[in-house]
Amino acid sequence: MVGSLSRNLLVALGVAILGGSGAFVISSFREGERRAATVGLGGCVVGGMLIVAGWWLPVELRGLLLGLVGLGAVAAVVLFLWPARPVEGAADLPRSRVDERDIMFARARLDPGTPAYEVYYASHPAERRADDRIRQLPGLLSPDAAHANLFAFAAADGSFALTEALHTEVDGPVDPASVGLSAADASVFVKGLCKFYGAREVGITELRSYHLYSHVGRGSGEYGARVTLDHPYAVAFTVEMDYDTMRRAPRAPVVMESAHQYVEAARVAVQLGYVLRSLGYRARAHIDGDYRVVAPLVARDAGLGQIGRMGLLMTATLGPRVRLAVVTTDLPLVPDVPDYDASMIDFCRRCRKCAHACPANAIPTGNRREIDGALRWRIDSEACFRFWNAVGTDCGICMSVCPYSHPDTWAHGFVRGAIRRSGAARQVALWIDDVLYGRKLPPRPAVDWLPRDV
Repeated sequence: MVGSLSRNLLVALGVAILGGSGAFVISSFREGERRAATVGLGGCVVGGMLIVAGWWLPVELRGLLLGLVGLGAVAAVVLFLWPARPVEGAADLPRSRVDERDIMFARARLDPGTPAYEVYYASHPAERRADDRIRQLPGLLSPDAAHANLFAFAAADGSFALTEALHTEVDGPVDPASVGLSAADASVFVKGLCKFYGAREVGITELRSYHLYSHVGRGSGEYGARVTLDHPYAVAFTVEMDYDTMRRAPRAPVVMESAHQYVEAARVAVQLGYVLRSLGYRARAHIDGDYRVVAPLVARDAGLGQIGRMGLLMTATLGPRVRLAVVTTDLPLVPDVPDYDASMIDFCRRCRKCAHACPANAIPTGNRREIDGALRWRIDSEACFRFWNAVGTDCGICMSVCPYSHPDTWAHGFVRGAIRRSGAARQVALWIDDVLYGRKLPPRPAVDWLPRDV
């Protein structure tokens, strides 16, 4: 009786491990992750060995093996499921507004010899020297850049051109007759419409002063004009960037995908703005190159994620592998309650994978520090942008190596759940991620439909 029970338990356990490992292997192959699939095959071997052991080991050895496996199972439950002591939150509200003219993307648009160039750098001489050195590099989408590909760069340029063409459509006339709708119903409608148009996740927040840039640095409007936007609400949403394409970072397909998803985010935002204005409410879309708001801060306060080590919004299911857009409006809405996920910040504190993989050493390896009243990791934007202009793409290595960037599958969802609950699981999950996927991105073959190797 005891012998049959131990045999059946070992066989059942072996079948479960074999089935789970097999499912993980299939999932990893679909993701193009051969290293993870190979490690998963090891789990299949273990499962098969337990099945064999159940049938062929003597009763005494089967009992000993079951005891060891049982101890391991209990340890795994404690490690991955036992609630950890909550991670302490911290003040995260900036005191002042950012001047968009100071960000790298705005500075890069200043043409030497123009009045705007002379006025800005007269008061920022240190930035002038650094920025002029960057201007000597080949540049984004340059055929002389290290990772140049004529066809991928042409595709990216086409997407960026379309997004820029949409700058004229971010705002417009409002229908004089407004449609009456409760804030609750309006919120459901807006979120559903965004997802219908293609958004992945949608959140709503009250528009706060620190969400706004202080002065215009790019896009429509007068350069240097003070930003005045009295819309009380903001709708923020994400669109997903393709996992397989982003794993080719920093090669040319990355900037092609980045530009494509900026178009998708702009398309959703511009359409939503048109709809709200046709219903009688003011609405402005904030899209790539024509923001009046700091999109990651708006998205964070709308409950879509946290600001991670690399300075990007980290979402719960896709990590930083998203693009953002925002629509501000005076349509009455119900703000979402931000879910401050301190476990994600704690994981970022331990991980440092993006910092170690960054070829420009632009991401800090230390702990967060207070910047303008909020705890932040501050990247070296000049070093980051300098690398972009050398390779011709917007890199994406940090985004691609992040453990949160894995596809939203059952296996990765289980690990994310464990990370959220357990401090010990965060450290073990990081070790497992290194074993399965490596600490840095391995070389990947080119996108097969591009005419030449990238």
